[in-house]
Amino acid sequence: MTLDTTKADDIALVIEEAIVSGELAPGTVLRQEQLSEQFNVSRTPVREALRRLAALGLVSFVPNRGVRVRTISREELHEAFMVRAELESLATEVAATKITPEELDELDRCEQSFAKISQELRSREPGDERRSIMGDWVRGNHAFHDIIYRVAGLPLVEQMAKSARRTFSGPAVWAPGDHSLDGLYLKNAEQHRAIKQALAAGSAAGARALAREHVLSSFTLLETILEQVGAQPRDWQRARGARTRS
Repeated sequence: MTLDTTKADDIALVIEEAIVSGELAPGTVLRQEQLSEQFNVSRTPVREALRRLAALGLVSFVPNRGVRVRTISREELHEAFMVRAELESLATEVAATKITPEELDELDRCEQSFAKISQELRSREPGDERRSIMGDWVRGNHAFHDIIYRVAGLPLVEQMAKSARRTFSGPAVWAPGDHSLDGLYLKNAEQHRAIKQALAAGSAAGARALAREHVLSSFTLLETILEQVGAQPRDWQRARGARTRS
């Protein structure tokens, strides 16, 4: 990993947190030259950070106007989860009829790995301790579902579901919160286990229902996190300085 890539990661994380928390209002223009000066970096990592935020749907590139913050409303977020719930439940139903013993073994290893990460997450104190492992949690979560997409072999469904997932997939989105969320994180991991068991049993209807419930429960988790973030405003400039200097 290059130094510019590391800087881009740091910059994207700080801006993402500021957008999610509401400190950067919708429509705010993010100018590359100003961000370069504020973060004390060249424009290269700034451009890369903005591209990553655009992929998450948090900013948009407007011709001749620069980059603007695009904050998704609760209604849009809920709609994205409902879309993913239907698509993922379909993929999981189909996967239940096709999954092989080797693929079940792979899914089992992935589920157990995610369960360990989830346990480690819950054992840490909220704040930077949790943020440091959140990337692993998100990647582990995606890996579990990606195996199911691959087994289902429905490329259009997979493409559409992942497009909806990108709306809320950034680690900084999931990182905030306190120990009151531990039960929801535990439920999330337990739902992975239940989906795996339904797939192992070849229960297409059961797997479909569990997958749909899981995605909608994930919306409850994210909504609770965002409510907590909104109640705890932070100083984006101070957070920015702390992260980029570290």
